[in-house]
Amino acid sequence: MGVSWFIQWRLRSKFEEYSKVTLSNNMSGEEIAKLMLKENGIYDVKVMSVEGQLTDHYDPTDNTVNLSHDVYYGRNAASAAVAAHECGHAVQHAKAYSLLQFRSSMVPLLSVTSRWMPWVLMGGILLLAVTPIPLIIGVVLFSFTTVFSFATLPVEFDASARALRWMKDRNIVNGSEYIMSADALRWAALTYVVAALSSLATLIYYISILNNRSRN
Repeated sequence: MGVSWFIQWRLRSKFEEYSKVTLSNNMSGEEIAKLMLKENGIYDVKVMSVEGQLTDHYDPTDNTVNLSHDVYYGRNAASAAVAAHECGHAVQHAKAYSLLQFRSSMVPLLSVTSRWMPWVLMGGILLLAVTPIPLIIGVVLFSFTTVFSFATLPVEFDASARALRWMKDRNIVNGSEYIMSADALRWAALTYVVAALSSLATLIYYISILNNRSRN
């Protein structure tokens, strides 16, 4: 929890710092997103402005790149990095990137299991003295969440790599702006790394409870 809090704090501070650096080309996040989509031959994805801070995401269900207000209208290194990153996901979708397809295929399953998993795990622990079956089911359900968390990592890293490569090749950012954009995306990626490791640690914790029960 401490590491997660630190990374979230560091991410916000980095974005705040880089948001003060106006791009030399004065392009907004919206303009950068639309240009990246166009140059990748993607014309059926809309770029939208959404409420909140760091709420940026690509939604493949309705083909939208959703940018927070500050990113959508921002003309700085941070907004450029985020806008291009989210478009990186749209490019992955358009090119049928296998790991994105795998992660997307897990979403319906997780939407169902996430409703019942906490209750199954709680019930499994309460009933462990009687039978291990409910906790075993809970561990299996939780393992899907862990797999999803780790499948997310290469998807996020690849989207950032696509974004940075395109911005560099198209001279969207200069040398110093590129360094700031890469640093911002690096801290954003670390939040996913921590989430995956946290999920793995929790899974191991529940498995250890099962192991202790079997020994007893």
